[in-house]
Amino acid sequence: MKKVELVCPAGSLPALRAAVDNGADAVYMGFRDGTNARNFPGLNFDERAAREGIRYARERGRKVLLALNTYPQPQGWNIWTGAVDKAAELGVDALILADVGLMRYARKTHPNLRLHLSVQGSATSYEAINFYREQFNIQRVVLPRVLSLSQVQRVMDNTDAEIEVFAFGSLCVMVEGRCYLSSYATGESPNTCGACSPAKAVEWRETAKGREVRLGGVLIDLYKPGEAAGYPVLCKGRYEVNGEVNYAIEEPTSLSVLDILPELVRMGISAIKVEGRQRSPAYVAQVTRVLREALDAAERNPDTFSPRSDWVAALDKVAEGSTHTLGALDRAWQ
Repeated sequence: MKKVELVCPAGSLPALRAAVDNGADAVYMGFRDGTNARNFPGLNFDERAAREGIRYARERGRKVLLALNTYPQPQGWNIWTGAVDKAAELGVDALILADVGLMRYARKTHPNLRLHLSVQGSATSYEAINFYREQFNIQRVVLPRVLSLSQVQRVMDNTDAEIEVFAFGSLCVMVEGRCYLSSYATGESPNTCGACSPAKAVEWRETAKGREVRLGGVLIDLYKPGEAAGYPVLCKGRYEVNGEVNYAIEEPTSLSVLDILPELVRMGISAIKVEGRQRSPAYVAQVTRVLREALDAAERNPDTFSPRSDWVAALDKVAEGSTHTLGALDRAWQ
């Protein structure tokens, strides 16, 4: 049976070490600028930290992937191609790209550099995936979190590209890689500037009704006294629709595939991915440790695998809203 790779987030050098030390087969990271979709203050790697992270991972037999998964703007093209060149010079194991122009550049300039298609590329059909494979020799595709399990199987049956699926972490709105919501409210989005709902656009107000949170001046939630509040993003705000106030777009909950790990192993998935380069090293350590144990158990004996209660509790403890879902993977309406 094919070995499934566990790919974990490295938003910083301590997070990279936490992922490696707790069983990640590969880590993914980004440079400290808008070339990656987690461009938040205090995150990511300069050249020195990237070299140290690659050294640390390689000495322990692990891979390092680099995300260049935003869409270059014409005036900044050299920044993105420079990042491709730097990644090649550093010797990363693969580049995670979304933009076809950058794929063309990387393919021509560094023909031996392995390329993965980012979830930001939004390739949901095997026809699209095969196009990227034929045109740019894409080796692996990170599937958007919009497909049911049977749809994932159909994709795999019709392409020889490696398939990577998300295993744990925050959900995004159901058109991944096309976040116009953040751009609408703040003028910046993960696609172009690398940051969803940038902190400079967030405003908290204490009112007689409760704690209001606004993004770019748009009211996106109202928390009652004592109610826990997460980081405000537009897609997980509560809005009035048809007279009811609720999570109209996406609920604050985390994807978790613990319940279907044996199915993923049997299907021949190449890798499962943990979301969360913006999360702490402690989060990375805990999620990596649990998924390492669970994946090893599922690969040893998928027929008798059952998620342990302590695994579920450990993941729910760090999940959004302290709860989890299979998301689109088990949605019958697809």
